[in-house]
Amino acid sequence: MPDLSRKIAIVTGGGFGIGEGIAMVLSEYGATVVIAESNEKNGVHVEKILQERFGRGMFIQTDVSISKQVNAMVENVVSKFGKIDILVNNAGVNFVKPTLEMKEEDWDKVINVDLKGTFLCSQAALRHMVKQKKGSIINIASVHTYATLPSAAPYAAAKGGVECMTKSMAIEFGPMGIRINTVSPGLTDTKIWQDIKKAGRNERVVEDFWMKHIPLKRVQTTEEVGKVVAFLSSDDSSYITGANIFTDGGMTCMLIGENKQAVATLDDWKDKH
Repeated sequence: MPDLSRKIAIVTGGGFGIGEGIAMVLSEYGATVVIAESNEKNGVHVEKILQERFGRGMFIQTDVSISKQVNAMVENVVSKFGKIDILVNNAGVNFVKPTLEMKEEDWDKVINVDLKGTFLCSQAALRHMVKQKKGSIINIASVHTYATLPSAAPYAAAKGGVECMTKSMAIEFGPMGIRINTVSPGLTDTKIWQDIKKAGRNERVVEDFWMKHIPLKRVQTTEEVGKVVAFLSSDDSSYITGANIFTDGGMTCMLIGENKQAVATLDDWKDKH
């Protein structure tokens, strides 16, 4: 088990889903976790769980696409705890819409949160990590960094950009003792997965379709993503930087060439969103 005792971690978008799972695992392994979340209700809820379960953790309402809010959040963390050891850029949004129906604001929404937000939070945290000469940043991307699906252009662009940005920053800040990596989850048991199943004409058919393309034959838990993040946050991964680790049950081994079959499933989802 990675030892994150006395580590201070920021998890963006930590109020639900994968972000919440990451926050719980990091806390279980000893870290004090700050939830940077735009949804106040979700952020307060997770903060309460962290306090009850681990006796530590806090929520700071933050829109990661707004630099003023990001900088204020980071300064708040440094002022309270004196440092930032770990930054997990998890905040993200997504939707499925045909490219010719997409509006400029659709593109901007995804890019501003998923890509720009990752940059702004990294930049703000790096200012302090450089002074410390140590730190670990983990950017949550997606299997879309490797293979994608129709009608997901902004999300694919954003997540592909996150991976390339990770590599560039890893090279730039490696000599300063800072490691920066990407984690790319596949299907995960979150509300999005439940919505995908419910949107189909038959939940069992949708689930069977996806299981055919996951060698491990199941959807991962948010905590499983969290454990990979914890490893990359700890000294156990001291020689890993610039990497993109897929937590996808082997999905990307089979995803190429299946786009045509996936269209029907995605169309079912689009019809109801």
